[in-house]
Amino acid sequence: MRILIDTNIIIHREANRVYNEDIGLLFNWLDKLKFDKCVHPLTIEEISGYQDENVVKTMKIKIANYNLLKTESADDQLITQLRQSDKSRNDFIDTSILNEVYNNRVDYLITEDRGIHRKANFLGCSEKVFKIDAFLEKCIAENPELKNYQVLAVKKEYFGNINLNDVFFDSFKQDYIEFENWFNKKADNISYVCITDGDVKAFLYLKREGTNEIYNNIEPTFPQKKRLKIGTFKVTSTGYKLGERFLKVIFDNSLQYDVEEIYVTIFDKRDEQLRLIYLLEDWGFKHWGTKTTENGIEQVFVRECKPTPNLQQPKITFPAVSKNTTKWIVPIYPAYHTELFPDSILNNESPQDFAENKPYRNAIKKVYISRSINRNLSGGDLVLFYRTKFNGPAHHTSVISTIGVVENIITNIRDENHFIELCRKRSVFDNDELKKHWNWSKYNRPFIVNFLYIESFPMPKVNLKKLRDLNILQDAPRGFEPLSDAQFEQILKEARANESYIID
Repeated sequence: MRILIDTNIIIHREANRVYNEDIGLLFNWLDKLKFDKCVHPLTIEEISGYQDENVVKTMKIKIANYNLLKTESADDQLITQLRQSDKSRNDFIDTSILNEVYNNRVDYLITEDRGIHRKANFLGCSEKVFKIDAFLEKCIAENPELKNYQVLAVKKEYFGNINLNDVFFDSFKQDYIEFENWFNKKADNISYVCITDGDVKAFLYLKREGTNEIYNNIEPTFPQKKRLKIGTFKVTSTGYKLGERFLKVIFDNSLQYDVEEIYVTIFDKRDEQLRLIYLLEDWGFKHWGTKTTENGIEQVFVRECKPTPNLQQPKITFPAVSKNTTKWIVPIYPAYHTELFPDSILNNESPQDFAENKPYRNAIKKVYISRSINRNLSGGDLVLFYRTKFNGPAHHTSVISTIGVVENIITNIRDENHFIELCRKRSVFDNDELKKHWNWSKYNRPFIVNFLYIESFPMPKVNLKKLRDLNILQDAPRGFEPLSDAQFEQILKEARANESYIID
């Protein structure tokens, strides 16, 4: 398999000191799977333009470790159209690099460049263009037997029980003079942490702030509001979508404490910080201004907690959803239920069976594969997931466990490989299972529903008996079945849902 690697990743990989630890893990997997690491001829041009002459000299020697593409793809009409928006030589090079995967001369492209990802969406080849973390997820999902580390689930932990000497915290110590003293004073405070083989891989601290909070070092000045501050937030790439999992924690806390805004102050000096900023922006955070302290100038990003729901791009207003959309109920088998919705684990399931992480468990963005007759779902539609019977009669063991919001559906799927590629970044299924889904009936190929996981309902959950008593359902749904507004509201009431995310 031929993997084309973007220039910036190669520069960081071959630098004399480590700028991005995630890249080391990426190349470890590329070598383990014996993939061909390819570079575009124009990457040599970009490296030659690097300011540090010693770096350029070193890079040109090390580039021999890669397979240099011998030819370049010709531009078709769509690429020519895309080039019209290129404003610089770097933009031109980005389009040229992308053109190789667009024309199937390489299998995949790995890049952290947001502009290239936007161009891939325009060209319709985004399923072949990966960020580092997404490609690590693909490797782990397809080759679980080759994984040599164990990522455990996100958990709450006291600061005092976390090793401050872990190298994970070195960047905080470099950026904040007072960090060690501040961390030790928080010994009895709760944080969220994820640990891999004894090493911290992700950390989050949240702080509630009232309307009397003083923000005299933030410009423009904050108006008085109830806020949730993301006090400390860092995630390293593991291929387990920890960034999304921690965002879910942040959004859940914002609903629980009924705050008006979420905000974060962050430096933009290092790749890891820029990647976190991009993640936050992807989920609706907007640049507000700056915060000035003795440590320097940080950027301030703000997110409204209950914005007007965006039906075309639900994730930028997540978890806020509109009441004025179509509502659906859809079945999900027990074998996949808690794998996809770890927070929806039921009393008759053992948490030990779900102790180790898998990428799709952490993701907010998920995939549902369906052959439903009803295929007319739209962005912003709300979906209730009905877990079918398990260890007992459906009357008592089939329950409505979870609510999600539709991002989009994909029905124009070319073939089996295209189907697998479209599902790979989010699906609970491995490639063999995806092939079975695609080939189950050539007369009724599956379609894909991309959705966002909003909430798992509290126990006890609404079962089929209750649905029958309420005259909402008499039997398990077959595919996507519509619900009336009255039925939907009745189910949410019976489920004791946190309806604060539903906006009129």
